[in-house]
This record gives sequence, structure tokens and C-alpha cells, in this order.
Amino acid sequence: MIKIKVNGEFREVEADIKVGTLLKKLGIEEKTMASAVNMEVVKKENWDSHIIKDGDKVEFLHFVAGG
Repeated sequence: MIKIKVNGEFREVEADIKVGTLLKKLGIEEKTMASAVNMEVVKKENWDSHIIKDGDKVEFLHFVAGG
């Protein structure tokens, strides 16, 4: 297990987890439009290959329409 911070909350997840897998486990893959690991954008086409490491700070963003 590793410790990471996801959208400001500490979580423990299995080692070698990928961005795409984490999104699925959190149940937010359909809502997420952008992701960043340690303030660096991870492109959607890399979500299934980018491995999250111990201590990483992960942000998942979705866009909301408003007026």
C-alpha cells in the first residue's frame, strides 16, 4: 500500500496503481475531464499507463457549466 493525496484527501491505495484504475475505483471516471499528478497534467490517453507513486498529489477535475 502507498499513501497519496487525492483532491486534498489522504488515501491509501495499492502500489503501482494507474491514474485510470484510481478513477474507476473512486467511481468518477465518467465525470473527470482532466487529471494532474504533482501539478503536472496527465493526458487522458496516458491515464491507463501513468503509475501513481507513494506521496504523489493527484487532482481530478471536471467542468461545470454555469452562467
